[in-house]
Amino acid sequence: MEWIIGILSTIGIFIAAIFILVFIHELGHFLAAKYFKMRVDQFSIGFPPKIAGFRKGETEYVLGATPLGGYVKIAGMIDESMDDDFVGNEPQEDEFRSKPVWQRIIVILAGVIFNVILAFFIYTGMAWHYGENVLPVQEIEGIYIPENSLAAEMGFQTGDRVIGINEREVDYFEQLFNPSAITGRNVSFMVDREGETVNLTAPADFLDRLNHERLFEPGWVLPSKVEAVAEGTPAEEAGLQTGDRIVAYDGAEIAYWIQLTEKIRDTEGEATIMVERDGELLSINITPDPETGMIGIQAYDFRGAREHLDYNFAGSLNVGYRETGDTFVGIIQGLQKLFTGTISVRDNLGGPVAIATVTRDATEHGGWQGFWRITAFLSITLAIMNMLPIPALDGGHFMFLVYEGITRREPSPRVRMALQQIGFILLIGILVLVTFNDILRTIGN
Repeated sequence: MEWIIGILSTIGIFIAAIFILVFIHELGHFLAAKYFKMRVDQFSIGFPPKIAGFRKGETEYVLGATPLGGYVKIAGMIDESMDDDFVGNEPQEDEFRSKPVWQRIIVILAGVIFNVILAFFIYTGMAWHYGENVLPVQEIEGIYIPENSLAAEMGFQTGDRVIGINEREVDYFEQLFNPSAITGRNVSFMVDREGETVNLTAPADFLDRLNHERLFEPGWVLPSKVEAVAEGTPAEEAGLQTGDRIVAYDGAEIAYWIQLTEKIRDTEGEATIMVERDGELLSINITPDPETGMIGIQAYDFRGAREHLDYNFAGSLNVGYRETGDTFVGIIQGLQKLFTGTISVRDNLGGPVAIATVTRDATEHGGWQGFWRITAFLSITLAIMNMLPIPALDGGHFMFLVYEGITRREPSPRVRMALQQIGFILLIGILVLVTFNDILRTIGN
């Protein structure tokens, strides 16, 4: 029963996100067409079959059963509806084809522009309402680097302090992984190693590797410092206190939480730990619980070191602009790597299944913040994908209009119809491909 509820929840969240994205996209086309006094015959969210609809004025508003897109049917325009009944007639004043090229270009671009604006509003609203929780890089004393990890392959060493990316220092740890930086051509990380700045270059398959492993696991950056001691546990009985830093365990030096947990896990019987407390070193004997293998302490997780950034309206606009730009550039750079074969198509190309899964995961882990953040990301993705020069997409219509603007000659309706059909078949093929890829990746995982 739980898995059925999970599937229904995933579908529901996916449809909600897609509905918002498609509605805003088509609203852009609709409002631009209306502004230039073009007749809009139909405004549809979803593709046929039709679930519900009503007519107001000259426009029929429709809700379709297939929630993977939508369309605005503008009179006098050859589009995905393949309607060419008007071709043999004289252009009417309220038809798309009768308007100047520049007006038609605006109508075509309005959808993607509205999607980018939506992302900007979401990022701005989130910054204004929630602010940001960030961790200053100086609060992280160093990172533990295990052998055979991606970080070790790149040259990171235990004790390194990461201070920047792509030869630019950052203030907060979160800035190390913003989309535009992490998808760049030559990604490198700046580290402070015993007072010396070192740049470490990421491998060519860096983004592919990040699909399967993190660069830094959360436990690697946590110091061996006690945040809390549970009652009735070996730690309390031994006298450990909040704020203690464990610096040695049975003679082995300890600096990071992951080192401590590994030592505790391997302990049989009593162990001797060295604790730094108020500048003094204390020797404490402790025996892990024989049933759980634990001693009853909680890791210091930088909760007190984190900063909460509140923004006024102007600051929120700046954050919205920055995050929209970073996301836009990151997606463009990611697509460049995808099309040039720098990164794996199988690991990085996602369709409806992947989108639904990611949207559900973002919502489950981040609540409304997660939902709106992934919606903003998908909105920019939709804008960029729609501008691909494929007939039946906005990018294809845009190319036709650019051709017409340069040559002063409109492509023949026969050519337009043929290319629209080819483009539509191509889109169906891509949809099948990415969905099949989603299924294979899911099975593989």
